[in-house]
Amino acid sequence: MPPVTRFQIVTRGLTNCCPNCGARTLFRTDARFRLNPACPACGFAFERGNDEGFFLGSMSLNYGVTLVGFLLPVALLAYHGVMPIRGAAIVAGVGALGVPILLYRPSRSWWLMNYYFFLPHHLPANGGTGRAGQDDNR
Repeated sequence: MPPVTRFQIVTRGLTNCCPNCGARTLFRTDARFRLNPACPACGFAFERGNDEGFFLGSMSLNYGVTLVGFLLPVALLAYHGVMPIRGAAIVAGVGALGVPILLYRPSRSWWLMNYYFFLPHHLPANGGTGRAGQDDNR
């Protein structure tokens, strides 16, 4: 397998693909909210069973995008009188629940993309083990 470039990592992250091989195997096909534990194509482990808190990165991304990309614009529209306050509160409440659900898959993929963008040597295709913290001495 040829080395994976940062451009490929970003492309794969934006299209919900495996950061190691590029296969569309990040999520299970039988369940919308289930991440495969490993890539069926190359065996790369997506889940970090022994790395507590690895999933928190995707939650932070999801929260930040929801807050800055959805709730802040709604609040600004209400503040400037473009939207009535009551309508903005309803839209914000529905959006605060709905937007994170819609962003679940992309945020998981974005987190892997961000992690491996900055640490591409951790990918098995680039000679790493695929495990956070186990090949930091490069």
